[in-house]
Amino acid sequence: MIPALVLTAGLATRLRPLSFVRAKAALPIGDLAIIQRILRWLAGHGVADAVLNLHHLPHTITRIVGDGAVEQVRVRYSWEMPVLGSAGGPRRALPLLAGPTFLIVNGDTLTNVDVGRVVDAHHRSGALVTMAVIPNTEPTKYGGVVADNRGTVTGFTRAGSTEPSFHFIGVQVVEAAAFVSLPDNVQAESVKDVYPTLIAARPGNIRAFITDAEFFDIGTPRDYFDTCMRFRSKKPDESRIPNPESRLTDCIVWEDVHIDPQARLRRCIVTDGVRVPAGSWESMIIRHADGNVAANEQRVDDLAIAPIDGSPVR
Repeated sequence: MIPALVLTAGLATRLRPLSFVRAKAALPIGDLAIIQRILRWLAGHGVADAVLNLHHLPHTITRIVGDGAVEQVRVRYSWEMPVLGSAGGPRRALPLLAGPTFLIVNGDTLTNVDVGRVVDAHHRSGALVTMAVIPNTEPTKYGGVVADNRGTVTGFTRAGSTEPSFHFIGVQVVEAAAFVSLPDNVQAESVKDVYPTLIAARPGNIRAFITDAEFFDIGTPRDYFDTCMRFRSKKPDESRIPNPESRLTDCIVWEDVHIDPQARLRRCIVTDGVRVPAGSWESMIIRHADGNVAANEQRVDDLAIAPIDGSPVR
């Protein structure tokens, strides 16, 4: 099987304040971080080598993944400074991928698409890029991929467009030739910059693999919360309840958390190392206001509490 590049370098601004604590790919869903789920899914389809690009809070990813041995994938890292984008990142990683064809997987989405079928379709098509897509049922929320009835991608739409489109689910098979002409260590985007140029150069350079696979979005705190709840409904034992005397309902609890027995939380996200005092909260994100505050020295004033459905924090 071809190697994979997993895009994990992004700043995740829409996911703030959660992304102040961890890189997006390091966020836990049940007992596994997103990146662990992605690597195990890839390994299950025969992928033996993966490259992760890094920029934002890289230690939160590397401490979980290491060399990939636990996930049965050899993992290496492509460091970016500054962050290089969805096309600049792959260009930077080409020497590590060391092959003409590879997968690019978004590090902030989860899917169960059949990797082997996408790769086979790509090899048969002669395309430079094959994007896995599903029908775009939420065009007001997501931009789309426009493709004809033969799967040839002809363009892209912005969120809110009424033009029929498909939704890209974060998995694509690409040829290194699609990126090799870009300058190294220069920011570039695939859908905005590179792919329209490839489409104009030759129809069929970009193709769509249309599937009915599952897709889980983790773009915003609300998306993250909803995805966690969907996974919990499938595997209800995958939840961390740190204190059985606490009254927690539909909460997501990260690592090294202590919750006072008199605390009452409903539909909350509690991030790493937080000590939650007695009190009641609903639909809130609870994190350190200052990551340098020692857990045993925390006070209520040290906590930053923001609504899950609030606007992204800047």
